[in-house]
Amino acid sequence: MSDISSHGGSGGGPSGRIGIGLDLDATHLKILEVLRDNGRISVSSLAERVGISRANAYTRFEALRADGVIKRFTAEIDHVRTGLGITALIFVTVRQQMWRQFRAELARMPEVEYCAITTGQHDAMIQVRMADVAEVHAMVTDRLANIPAVKATETVFILDEVLKRPYVLPSDRDKTRPARRPVQEEQRGDVPLGKMRFVGAAEGRAALRKDD
Repeated sequence: MSDISSHGGSGGGPSGRIGIGLDLDATHLKILEVLRDNGRISVSSLAERVGISRANAYTRFEALRADGVIKRFTAEIDHVRTGLGITALIFVTVRQQMWRQFRAELARMPEVEYCAITTGQHDAMIQVRMADVAEVHAMVTDRLANIPAVKATETVFILDEVLKRPYVLPSDRDKTRPARRPVQEEQRGDVPLGKMRFVGAAEGRAALRKDD
């Protein structure tokens, strides 16, 4: 059986159906969790992993694609093996009246892997992968610095990519939360450490009389 990424046309693009604002439930999230580990899993295996029928798995998978929750399927590569072992983050301060030019120039730089507009001291963060430090230096000084929209840059080299997930899900947090202990009915006189027990005025007076 073909892998699940081959359904709905080539390239992993969205299917022809129009999304209608899919409400994700726990089963949808479980499907996304399984696909995160193996995007080429078959529909039958996906159904088995999630615990639903094959027809249900296929219908839900197609709904996720049609609604745009699953945008595409791609490959994750070893950048060192491909000759791009140097990763750098370039923080850019942009002249505020020239954003359109900055975006246009950036689109013409194939070595840029990622760019995001940020808050804080700088306006944008660019991630690039290069063969060596000299290439990064040349890009910053010869290309970025010569773009009129760029006012200033700051370059940070990544020493080690400690953690990189394809994506995170709301259900991931539930796995790390400690289970709540059942609330036990407390005896009237027992007050757990760190808690207070309020005593009614009449009850308090009666206790004082006994002490007298």
